[in-house]
Amino acid sequence: MQLHWHRDDLRCSDNVSLSAAATSATDRGAVVPVFVFDDDVLAHASSNRVAFMLDALESLRADYRERGSDLLVRRGDPREVLVDVATDVGAERVVWNRAHSGLGRERDADVRDALADADLERADFEDAICHEPGSITTNGGDPYQVYTYFWKKWRDREKAAPYDAPDADALWTPADVDVDPGDLPTQGDLGFEDATADLPTAGTDAARDRLLSFLDADVYAYADRRDYPADDCTSHLSADLKWGTIGVREVDEEVRAARDLADDESARESVSEFRSQLAWREFYTHVLHYNPRVVSSNYKTYEHEIAWRDDPDELAAWKRGETGYPIVDAGMRQLREEGYVHNRVRMIVASFLTKDLQIDWREGYAHYREHLVDHDTANDNGGWQWAASTGTDAQPYFRIFNPMTQGADYDPDAEYIHEYVPELRDADPDQIHSWHELSLSERNRVAPDYPAPIVDHGDRREAALAMYKSARGE
Repeated sequence: MQLHWHRDDLRCSDNVSLSAAATSATDRGAVVPVFVFDDDVLAHASSNRVAFMLDALESLRADYRERGSDLLVRRGDPREVLVDVATDVGAERVVWNRAHSGLGRERDADVRDALADADLERADFEDAICHEPGSITTNGGDPYQVYTYFWKKWRDREKAAPYDAPDADALWTPADVDVDPGDLPTQGDLGFEDATADLPTAGTDAARDRLLSFLDADVYAYADRRDYPADDCTSHLSADLKWGTIGVREVDEEVRAARDLADDESARESVSEFRSQLAWREFYTHVLHYNPRVVSSNYKTYEHEIAWRDDPDELAAWKRGETGYPIVDAGMRQLREEGYVHNRVRMIVASFLTKDLQIDWREGYAHYREHLVDHDTANDNGGWQWAASTGTDAQPYFRIFNPMTQGADYDPDAEYIHEYVPELRDADPDQIHSWHELSLSERNRVAPDYPAPIVDHGDRREAALAMYKSARGE
């Protein structure tokens, strides 16, 4: 018998470790899939992510049961639990897909040691990304720090085909071993409140539906419309890729097929633009793999520490979506309501926090980690440090988004703002995009319950430039 240890690969298909175990089932024995609720990992979780994860696990268990098998569910320290389960089912080998964060790699190393002490074979595989760290490098063999060069090699590098789901005869059945699969816990059992957001349906079927719906039409307009949040011309696959309810090789294969079906060069380029987002995800995973410190430290070294402001009131207003900058507030309220934020808006609200409020990006990262259902350490950290001009290949420190201009440019009819900021639903777009210029009496007449801007963007822009120049030693 063999154990496959599920973590953030909650699917049967296109699962490298599971496929490897199933392929060797004839020689090594049937595969027993197991998921371990690790309290050390749960300490970094949030109610939204746990809710999505539990739904994904329910779907995964159903997939195994359709194959006459089941998913074993346990709670505890995986160093102990995996050895105990292996003993219970008579397994001689444990396999899993690799982690890339510092904590994840430490846990994997500890598990390897525990399995070795128990005289159990173990093997891990690359699954979450197409090309493992170290496989795409500069000509000198160093990891890339600039995305464009990484993308060119990633784009042209051959990708593995999606891996087949295991056949039923490669999986264990209840008749094989007398072992209790275990019940899936509730949110409360794990110490979490109910989800605070309206979350998407989890599971491989739902992920495929999202992918195919996107590829049916929207992907061909992606390059032109992806920055307009009201258009919602995005795939909504971020939570699926984070939790592995769909495999990245399957996504890339379907995307390339859609590109081949494009009617013209413009449509093909649009598909390629979306495909580049898969490469961004992988780029940041490589960055995290080689620089685990970036989770809590700036990637880029300035001559002096950046003198971030400590203003709890402004930070609280940003979190509530009450800054008086409509596009910023719409994004923060979407985060609260859906556990998701449109990508263009993520950049706007991140720029506002770090440049207008001059508050440490780590405060924003922590807030996103609490609410996002798609929180991914590598991508979220990369995005925040990009906005804060502290990351690899980040925007220059002097690039400071004007939140009013961003709102007018990317939500010109204020459809997105109207949806998430009900106080402004009776205001016309011109009033919304000139909110910072309206007099107090005009604001009271147009939207008496919506706040005035908490800061002056022009003043704060100059202050931000001075802050970064001081850190640079200028």
